[in-house]
Amino acid sequence: MSAYSVNISVEAPIENQIQEITYDGQEIYQAPPTMSEHLTKLAQKIDFAKTGPEDLNKDIAEIDKNEEEGDQSKAPPLWPWDSVRNKLRNALTEASVLADVLTIAKERHYMVLDPVPQDPPEQKQMVQVYARKKALGGAASVLLSGADRLKNSQAEALRNRTSTPDFHVELLRLRQNFRLKKVSNTIIGDLSYRTAGSKFAQNGTFEVTKAEDDPENPLSPPCSPNASAPSKAVSALRVTVPSELQGVAFIKVYFQKDQETLCSNKLNMPAPSTANAIPDMYWQPKLEAAQNVLFCKELFNQLAKDAVQIQSPIPHMVVGNQIIASVLPGVQLVIGLCHSGVATDGKTTAPPPQSNGHDHVLEHTLHQLLRELHHKNTHHPFPHPSSGPIGPSKRRCLAGPCASDRYELLQMTQTQTMLEQVIQQAQHINIRDRTLCVLDRLAKEFKDPLITSHWNALNSPTQSCVKINIVAHGYDTICRTSLLLRVGEKAIKCITRDGRVVHMSYESQELRDFILCQVYQHQITAVQNLAKCMGWQCLANSSQLGIGSVEPLGNASSCILASPTGERLISVRCEPKSGVQVAIAQSPRKDFFPGQLVKERKWENLGGSYKEVRWDKMEGKNFLNKMELLMASLTSS
Repeated sequence: MSAYSVNISVEAPIENQIQEITYDGQEIYQAPPTMSEHLTKLAQKIDFAKTGPEDLNKDIAEIDKNEEEGDQSKAPPLWPWDSVRNKLRNALTEASVLADVLTIAKERHYMVLDPVPQDPPEQKQMVQVYARKKALGGAASVLLSGADRLKNSQAEALRNRTSTPDFHVELLRLRQNFRLKKVSNTIIGDLSYRTAGSKFAQNGTFEVTKAEDDPENPLSPPCSPNASAPSKAVSALRVTVPSELQGVAFIKVYFQKDQETLCSNKLNMPAPSTANAIPDMYWQPKLEAAQNVLFCKELFNQLAKDAVQIQSPIPHMVVGNQIIASVLPGVQLVIGLCHSGVATDGKTTAPPPQSNGHDHVLEHTLHQLLRELHHKNTHHPFPHPSSGPIGPSKRRCLAGPCASDRYELLQMTQTQTMLEQVIQQAQHINIRDRTLCVLDRLAKEFKDPLITSHWNALNSPTQSCVKINIVAHGYDTICRTSLLLRVGEKAIKCITRDGRVVHMSYESQELRDFILCQVYQHQITAVQNLAKCMGWQCLANSSQLGIGSVEPLGNASSCILASPTGERLISVRCEPKSGVQVAIAQSPRKDFFPGQLVKERKWENLGGSYKEVRWDKMEGKNFLNKMELLMASLTSS
């Protein structure tokens, strides 16, 4: 074997012909032929008309030999494919030998073959580019033709739908949402709340007629009943709404003080709306606007009726389109009906605006109360008779078996009106805002100790809860004072940490005074807990100190602390007005002089006179930090 051996591998060419190019430009190659297919292809290239001179001479010699022998009848005839078979057999033999040679040369390295140079395949770049361009052009033509078909079908459907609006289909949609009846060849609808127990004869009828064809108006597709229709939507119906139900209406609720002008009928109005000014408007938004106006009028009439019938210490007033109810002393709740009507010329009329606030929560409450009232009137609890008047309630039916007394029967008959419920919620909102304002101001004023409030997220419309924590920065583990406030309708209930319950009125000053007293009591309690940690003893304490000047707000609190050795005394006094006062004393007294009357030395162990500490000159972040430094200084000295 030669020293310079080269390993070669005989493989079929990897490059295959392109069979297909898809519309997205992907090329699909033809699979390589198998051994049998390749042999068949080579066999097809054999030209049987041409044979070699040696084979031809050999065949002629065999024929002459047979003729000379005279055994032509016994000699087998020459098969025309015999030469082809022989050539294929020789080719198979050579291929087998070549396979053995390659096996020996590749696996056992008995032989080294030199590579045979091959001509590089001819690459036709422009042919591939043209093929891809043609494929992309075909895909684009298919997409464009599909888009044109979709546009044509959509335009045709639009023409079919807008050209012939169906009167009966539109009437069916209208009947699904509103009550209709036929009176003398005229379709009349009703928007009033008489079926829900309304006692106010509001004109809520509207007329439905068939719209006439108007070729001047451009056609546009009609809107669904659940969607907002455009102002020029084509419909087969024409709805006529009475003039008193046209325009925009809403209920405005706000608070006002005594010094503000009462009985003012000037309310803020929204921008003029063209909901009912267009006669050819689609029926759905037109009837919704009219139903909203009727609902607001129904609500205002119900509240006005309650305001007249309710007997209160301060009578409620109904003036024009306003209801003025007294919530708390000095605070009134104003409920007004704002309605911008549409005149005969199509222009909206609205009263001049006035700058007043608006409570959206109370407005939502009014809407919700009226809807609940109508729902109760139309949905009676079972069992109830299918016809005839409704009997007593379920609670009154069970009053006999449950042996209810006269007081319980009277409680069953008493119900709160809508105006009373709204006034109660308004009272609670007012007191809650006052409580929130007091807590915020105290949190800003006091940096020592810190006052934090946590309002409960789940509250009722007439009651809220807030938890107040009073702590000192850095000493929250030593002492923490917690208060729980329950804000009601006209009073505030406070529950302290030790279980005491304090009832306060709606006045903000009462709550402020109570929290200030709790702050200074917290300081005394925190000093005592700090003294225990420092090893000092509490000799006396009082939360209702009767010594000294009388405090205009609450009472003073004090405590006396003694050092571990008993040689130093600290007196702490906290007053809501004067603040914190600290004094120290020491024993034995330095100014003790024995005489003829007092000869025993034991009296010199009494504490000396107290000297006030200049508390503003003390070092420390807060009150407890200063007390800690003072105790440590007196203990070490």
